[in-house]
Amino acid sequence: MVTKLTYIESDQVNPYKNLAVEEYLLLHCEDKECILYLWQNQNTVVIGRNQNAWKECRTTKLEEEGGHLARRLSGGGAVYHDLGNLNFTFLVNKDEYSLEKQLQVIINAMGRLGLKAEKSGRNDILIDGKKFSGNAFYEQEKHCYHHGTIMVGVNMETLSRYLTVSKDKLKSKGVDSVKSRVTNLRDYLPELTMEELKVALKQSFEKVYGLKVCDKKIEDLDTGVIAEKEKFFSSWNWLYGRKIDFQYELSHRFGWGGITLQFAVESGKIKDAIAWSDALNPDFIHTLPKYLKGLKYRKES
Repeated sequence: MVTKLTYIESDQVNPYKNLAVEEYLLLHCEDKECILYLWQNQNTVVIGRNQNAWKECRTTKLEEEGGHLARRLSGGGAVYHDLGNLNFTFLVNKDEYSLEKQLQVIINAMGRLGLKAEKSGRNDILIDGKKFSGNAFYEQEKHCYHHGTIMVGVNMETLSRYLTVSKDKLKSKGVDSVKSRVTNLRDYLPELTMEELKVALKQSFEKVYGLKVCDKKIEDLDTGVIAEKEKFFSSWNWLYGRKIDFQYELSHRFGWGGITLQFAVESGKIKDAIAWSDALNPDFIHTLPKYLKGLKYRKES
C-alpha cells in the first residue's frame, strides 16, 4: 500500500535531461512511495524503445528545423512533444503499482476541469472518441513507471509534419490520418493553462490515493548522475545505433502492435536479426532476435 506521495515538476524543456531525471526517479523511488513527475519537451519526437527512428520520423527535417529526436526506455509508438503538451510519469515499485489508480488520476483531473475522459484500447485516453493522451509502460526488476502525454494545445500541423505513421496502423484504427484521431484539451476549454492542468493533476493525485503530497525539486536529486544519463539519452548509439545489413524484411500488424523483422542470412541460416516494433512490451521485442539467430531462414523455423 502506498503511504507516501511525491510530486516533482521539471523546470526546463531538454528531452534528454527530462528522460534522465525520469530514469533517476525510477531507480530511487522508495518502497511504499508513488511519484508523480510532470515535464515538457520543446519540438521533440520521442520514439519507443524498439522503434526504427528513420521509419517513424522525418529525422532530417526535424533536425534542420531545430527539433530533437529522443528515444525512451518504454515501448509503444512515436509521439510529438511541444510546449502545448504536458508529460506525466507515475513511478512506483512493483508491489504498489496500480495502472487503474494511475489512469484514474488523469481521468479525475479531467473531471475537475469539467471534461469527461475514458480509457480506450491498449494505451489511450479519449474525450468524445478522440485521443488526447497516449500511455506507455516500463519495468526494471522491482521498479516500474507509467508515463504519457496530455495534449493541451499541440500544434497539429507540426505533429503531422514530422511523424510518419504507417498505413497499416491507421487502417487498424479505422481512420484516415494522424490528425483525425487526436484532439487538444483546448478544443473543449480554450482558456485552459498548463498551470491549471498541473493543479488539477496534483489535486487528483492526492484524492485518488487519499494522501497529501510532498513536493520535491530536481535540484534535490543527484545532478551528477543525471548529467551522465543525459549524455546516454542524447548519444547517437542510443538514438540510431541499432542497425544491421539485411537482405530480407517481414512486417505484420497484430492486435498488440506492429512488428518489422530484418534478417541477415548466410548459407540459408539467420546470421543476424533485428526487430522493430511499437509493442508496449519492450523486453519481449528486445530479446526476440537472439532466438532467431542460427535458425534456418524458412517459414517452419
